[in-house]
Amino acid sequence: MIYLDNSATTRLCAGAIEKMTEAMGCYGNPSSLHSMGLEAQRLLEEARETVCDSLGIRPGSGYSLIFTGSGTEANNLAILGCAAAKQRRVSDRIITTDSEHPSVSKPLGRLEEAGLTIVRLHTRGGVIDFDEYREELLRGAYMVTVMMVNNETGAVYDVAGMFDLAKQLCPGVITHCDATQGYLKFAFTPQKIKADLVTISAHKIHGPKGVGALSVSPEIKKRKAIVPIILGGGQEEEFRSGTENLICIAGFGGAAAEYAPRAEEYAKDIAALRDYTEKKLEELPGIRINRPRGMRAPHIISLTLPGIKSETMVNFLSSKGIAVSGGSACSSRREKVSAALLGFGLERHEAACSLRISLCRTNTKDDVDALCSALSEGIATLVRAAEL
Repeated sequence: MIYLDNSATTRLCAGAIEKMTEAMGCYGNPSSLHSMGLEAQRLLEEARETVCDSLGIRPGSGYSLIFTGSGTEANNLAILGCAAAKQRRVSDRIITTDSEHPSVSKPLGRLEEAGLTIVRLHTRGGVIDFDEYREELLRGAYMVTVMMVNNETGAVYDVAGMFDLAKQLCPGVITHCDATQGYLKFAFTPQKIKADLVTISAHKIHGPKGVGALSVSPEIKKRKAIVPIILGGGQEEEFRSGTENLICIAGFGGAAAEYAPRAEEYAKDIAALRDYTEKKLEELPGIRINRPRGMRAPHIISLTLPGIKSETMVNFLSSKGIAVSGGSACSSRREKVSAALLGFGLERHEAACSLRISLCRTNTKDDVDALCSALSEGIATLVRAAEL
């Protein structure tokens, strides 16, 4: 199988497998005081330190890294946990975009139903209008939550500039960045982008599924501006109760340790392969690349097919041993047009005929050539079938 769906998930790397194997032999509870519990705690904190280092969080900085069960849970903790905190009432407005991941947009929808005001900035062409944004900030906000990289179009949003402006115009505002697709694709730290809360996930960097993390700034902790949404034994500094998933957390650390030292090199190589891929794709009849007008991620390509439904082409390519996506894998089994693609500026019929190709460090030009050959066959075959 030629795997070109790396924004959905990635293959486990050797570093993750090694650390997970080590953790499998340590079945003590990290909260227990006996020797096996202490060994589990050591592995847990070793992984935390490694992931913190990969995110630029230094010892003594006051930042916390809270392990969760997924990036989705980390986003829910950030949004719902801040909404539930007593200290949030500087405003009832949250500013976001019209193209966030469902793990952000759906919790925001729940808060909107409860009476809060959710402002959704336009992202046409993958760019946020700062004049529109400034006007909304001047009306007040207690939170700004914006993704770093759009998981369907690859558009990169200027979260550093947005959060800096928010801090200037809205004292006390909480800034949250879903950096799931940007983590280790771009060099950043929570401090540099002025993010109080940052979401990351292991399985986007060749770590295991079932573990994410949320970084929390010292200011947010001091203000008690976030409260847990899962209650119980008080693990993870009481932000996320439940016995930690040590095996997957260890794998997260292993993946970060392997990826982080060469992240810049990997990003350059992947971007070069992306450019090669787009050049080959544009040689095919009827294909249009949905390029963001601003900055873009190195690993994501969005394209629109000539009148062929995305699920039809996904199934055809799968039969040829090639894996791509019709959009976000979190929603691809439900027949609903992508809000991100509509926000980007596509018409509904165009969004329904769009594919996402997402690359990783192990993909090659041979993979791309095979994809383009299969797409060419599919376009000819499937278009003819639609015309009969």
